[in-house]
Amino acid sequence: MSQKRSIFEEVGATEHEAPAAAPKRPDGRDTARRSIRWWLAVLFLLVLAMIVVGGLTRLTDSGLSITEWAPITGVVPPLVAVEWLAEFDRYKAIPEFELQNADMTLEEFKVIYWWEWGHRFLGRIVGLVWAIGFVWFLAKKQIPSGWTGRLFLLGVLGGLQGAIGWWMVASGLEGDRVDVASYRLAVHLGLAFFILGLIAWFHMALGQRQMDLMQARRRREGSLGGWTNVLIPVLFVQILLGALVAGIDAGRSYTDWPLMGGEFFPSTGLDLTPIWLNFFENAGLTQFVHRMWGYLALILVLTAWARACGSAVLAVKRGFDWLAVAVFGQMVLGVVTVLYAVPLMLAILHQLGAVVVMVVAIRARFLAYYPPEQRIARG
Repeated sequence: MSQKRSIFEEVGATEHEAPAAAPKRPDGRDTARRSIRWWLAVLFLLVLAMIVVGGLTRLTDSGLSITEWAPITGVVPPLVAVEWLAEFDRYKAIPEFELQNADMTLEEFKVIYWWEWGHRFLGRIVGLVWAIGFVWFLAKKQIPSGWTGRLFLLGVLGGLQGAIGWWMVASGLEGDRVDVASYRLAVHLGLAFFILGLIAWFHMALGQRQMDLMQARRRREGSLGGWTNVLIPVLFVQILLGALVAGIDAGRSYTDWPLMGGEFFPSTGLDLTPIWLNFFENAGLTQFVHRMWGYLALILVLTAWARACGSAVLAVKRGFDWLAVAVFGQMVLGVVTVLYAVPLMLAILHQLGAVVVMVVAIRARFLAYYPPEQRIARG
């Protein structure tokens, strides 16, 4: 016979504690999402490597060393002396050699050639990894509902990036240019960051089940989400402006801060005609705009951060904390890079800093629109 229970006994108290329910094993859809996320992570790292190698290719003035676009046959580099001489002869026919590198030797040419070949080869690897992964998941019917078009878009953008890369290189093969057109460089880099941002967003979204995302969406913090919708384009424009500065080596023209050549606005900032050309080809104006836009971006980020401090969700607060830290750190790194006349390592770190800023901004947006459930810690 069971004993009578006291009315003061806790309702949840039992003689024998019920065994904890076994954790649910992930189903096939969870495994597929996890596999696709790994694939996206590899693509992210490869695109990041493309950005770094592309930056080094530009900083070493190697981008015009290969004067033809051969997506298939170009995968094989020169292997014998006669092939090297043929490549060198093609390079000798472009303005960069005639105006800047007329005394270059074959051995020196090989150095810049390998940089550009490596950049293009890495691009082919990115395309191959995307194609193999996409076809595999499609054939296995593992792509979640609604995701086929989005994952296919990454491949389309990757192909477009290759075409834009050649469009950029072609601008430096004729006329009196010794570098590619800065605005084409900006388009090329901007698309790389756009692809990187999409991969990051897709990776975050696939980290949760669709039902969980729908639940999280109901908790969204619309005001903070709206702020990120402003901040991300502002930061993206700053990256494009940085590409314009890099395209004409404007960072080495004014190496003081906060002034430029001792002036707030450089006196040579509007010397070119027509006047619009200054925004692309004038070292003073391009660097001035890059600086001013950076200040604007920092002010907007700090304003959004101050608003995020009132969020009830700790993860959202932390997301904006990291955004503020990343943008401030990137600004400091940019100033130091200018003060030291843009040495190669600082220039690459500044470019990597731009990647960090963009990814952290995307993460803040994701947290604002899909905030995790706030858990109250037990005392």
